[in-house]
Amino acid sequence: MKKRIFVLALGIATTAFMVSCGGGAKKEATTDEATEVKEVAATEEAAPNTLTEAEKNDGWVLLFDGTTSTGWRGYGKESFPTAWQIVDGTIHMIGSGRGEAGDKEGGDIIYDKEFQNFTLSLEWKISEGGNSGIFYLGQEELDFIWKTAPEMQILDNEKHPDAALGVDGNRQAGSLYDLIAAKPQNAKPVGEWNQVEITVYKGTVVHKQNGVNVVEYHLWTPEWNEMVAGSKFPGLNEDWADVASKGYIGLQDHGDDVWFRNIKIKEL
Repeated sequence: MKKRIFVLALGIATTAFMVSCGGGAKKEATTDEATEVKEVAATEEAAPNTLTEAEKNDGWVLLFDGTTSTGWRGYGKESFPTAWQIVDGTIHMIGSGRGEAGDKEGGDIIYDKEFQNFTLSLEWKISEGGNSGIFYLGQEELDFIWKTAPEMQILDNEKHPDAALGVDGNRQAGSLYDLIAAKPQNAKPVGEWNQVEITVYKGTVVHKQNGVNVVEYHLWTPEWNEMVAGSKFPGLNEDWADVASKGYIGLQDHGDDVWFRNIKIKEL
């Protein structure tokens, strides 16, 4: 009797062990499949100057294909300036050392379509001691885009003098130039890519830098008008505060090497 009970118990134990092993194998396979899915997704996201299927379905559109200047032209011009070059999957401004005067064959560039409500996403990299910017809602009626458009600052915060000028850091990277400081200040060091987004929606504007919202403000409000009135901008254009509700996106030639890639937009 005892021997029969022992054999029965052994059989149950063996069956349990086999079930356990089978379940473990199934779990391991599931884990491998999940890892494979993640790797595929990561590969898709990592491809420069492309859109994932999810982004396409969500309404994102590329503004730079990584190989040509299609869609871009000089501000106030019909052609793409020769001082800007398409190199290694980037739009690269070749530094002239002429500061905001820019290169004689350069100047600011714009995408040849006006946008109203949108999220603009791109990556930028600046040279040592460099300065540049991203303009939005710009108009082409004056001699320079910065006389009509808000600017998200691009800067080497460590070496460019602008970092210490202005008020409370409002000329450092990610800031609404000369008006609102980017907080927290999270720009990456020279030579590293910074990912930024600018969202404009019915007067609400948000700057995101490296995954963090660093600036938020509201156009056309009494607070906006008061802030601009106390700045240098009315001296450049007395109507500067009356930013247009629809306009061009621009990239600045400030005389320094700067690189842009993965430029895409989603209209809202």
